[in-house]
Amino acid sequence: MMLLGILEERTMQRYTLGLLITLALSLLLMPRASDAQQTVKVPLLGVLGVGRYPTEAEWQRSPFVQKFHELGWHEGHNITVERRYAESQLDRLPDLAADLVRLRPNVIVVVGGTPGVRAAQLATKTIPIPIVIRGAGLLVEQGIVPSLAHPGGNITGVENNAVGLSGKRLEFLKVALPQITRVAFLFNPANPFFHFDLPSAETDAQALGLQLQPVAVRNSAELDVALATLVEYRPDALFIGDDDLFYNHLRQITDFATTHQLPSAGGMRGAAQAGSLLTFGYSTRELWQRAAVYVDKILKGTKPGDLPIERPTKFELIINLKTAKALGITIPPTLLFQADEVIRED
Repeated sequence: MMLLGILEERTMQRYTLGLLITLALSLLLMPRASDAQQTVKVPLLGVLGVGRYPTEAEWQRSPFVQKFHELGWHEGHNITVERRYAESQLDRLPDLAADLVRLRPNVIVVVGGTPGVRAAQLATKTIPIPIVIRGAGLLVEQGIVPSLAHPGGNITGVENNAVGLSGKRLEFLKVALPQITRVAFLFNPANPFFHFDLPSAETDAQALGLQLQPVAVRNSAELDVALATLVEYRPDALFIGDDDLFYNHLRQITDFATTHQLPSAGGMRGAAQAGSLLTFGYSTRELWQRAAVYVDKILKGTKPGDLPIERPTKFELIINLKTAKALGITIPPTLLFQADEVIRED
């Protein structure tokens, strides 16, 4: 009986030990709650910009981020964002685009026109990551998409359709300054958009009785030389072309214009805020907000090629009366009445 009791006790010990080992292995192999959470992949948004890298505060205040929040997306919670900006050095764009593609983002937003779109398109040739354009001109004419209504492929977004706007800007400038005859036009020949815009602007200028003098600026290093050329040309006014290169140097350009008593005009809202006499162009706020809507739709499963490319619907005329006073210019009341915004004395 004693031997039988010993055997039963040893059997029970082995059973208990086996049960403990099994339980321990089960606990080790069971996925933890934190591990389960980590398996949920957070979408990655890539941003490729042609111009200046915005500060974190500027990015958070941008209409894109504000609209993105309205749509339920919050960076650091349910989406991650990687941003790359070329600082207007166009030769950097291919490497920056390739760097983003290596991260395998769910969507890439391109900011700053055709050069960025081209770089993103090339980088995604074998890896068709969706591309959302936040403003670029003549997408069909430049062969980027076959149709705005049916873009197909991996590209969609908002076209800024800026060709033709140059003529309207020159018209406003002529109304503000009826006596002008010669207008210098700052443009970037490295931007394919100007291959279409410059001839159109020259035709519109002739119709207004204006002589347009193109002044080429390919990079920041050429800007000082270009401005010195303006002094020699002695134009009646300065027209600032739509390009991130000029946007990054608006203060330098507008300060130069004011110093030389040269009224300036353009399409970028920031130009009027920096000191240009007037600007007329599409609402960049609208472009940003529409881009956010496109990204939201793609992240929720819509194919980019099924989303028609839109054009801006809102345009703004901004007049800077502070600059007008500094230049001794009286803006006609009829033009002030048309303005969407008037910048006055502080």
